[in-house]
Amino acid sequence: MSSSGSAAATAMARYVTKPSVMMDVEFAQLSDLGRVRQGNEDYLGRVTADTPERARSHGWLFVLADGVGGHDLGEVASKTAVESVVEGFRKAAEGELHPGLLTTLVRAANVRVLDAGHAANPAGSRMATTIVACALRHDRATIAHVGDSRCYLIRRGQATLLTRDHTLASEHVRLGIISAADASTAETRHLLSRSLGSALSVSVDVSEHQVLVGDVLLLCSDGLHGSVPGSEMAAVAGNGGDLSKSAQRLVDIANQRDGSDNISLQIIRVRGVERVGMYRGRPYRLP
Repeated sequence: MSSSGSAAATAMARYVTKPSVMMDVEFAQLSDLGRVRQGNEDYLGRVTADTPERARSHGWLFVLADGVGGHDLGEVASKTAVESVVEGFRKAAEGELHPGLLTTLVRAANVRVLDAGHAANPAGSRMATTIVACALRHDRATIAHVGDSRCYLIRRGQATLLTRDHTLASEHVRLGIISAADASTAETRHLLSRSLGSALSVSVDVSEHQVLVGDVLLLCSDGLHGSVPGSEMAAVAGNGGDLSKSAQRLVDIANQRDGSDNISLQIIRVRGVERVGMYRGRPYRLP
């Protein structure tokens, strides 16, 4: 198993597993400075399954964090959060169920960010970050997130948002105060209602989804989804083409339309799955 993070202005990686009877994926990732920012507060990480045994016992992990703009040390917060989740995933017990594991790991990352903020400024730091993580094993994808970094499922050319933005505008839509259309332009659309590093405890949204061969999962920061709609992401990343070129194309579009924020994304294409059933919370292979 291997892992990596990216906080450079531009960083891209692609990994393809060998064809097998188990879950098989390929991916590309890219983080771009944008056209305005002087530093990159986004950070990317991954854990790849290098053997069939690791694929079945642990699976894959992809994680993206966006340090909160305007706060102290956002780049430190995002790196701390991602590295904490990656480290915990690598050390997890064999066969540990992903929903519970990701919940535990994100909560632990929250404490790490709080501790890092206190170490940087004992008088009180405002260090904070969003996070979105995707763990894959067998024929399941488990998504965990805090903040407004997103995960989309692209299937047969259609994009479905698997996360809900933790912003004041999103909360107002949920409560019926404003419409979804109004939320897209509201001044509160960038104000987080939940983030890592803001409080000692954090509520983590976790969901599990069955994935099919050909599905694409796309994790991204608001530097991308703020200017590129899901339908356009699906058209670029879900056409079966080279994922590295798709990632670069989406970053180029975001920079052309806005570019005021860092732009980061991870694209994961499912090339094969291992069908499983569940018995008393444990997976078993289906014929």
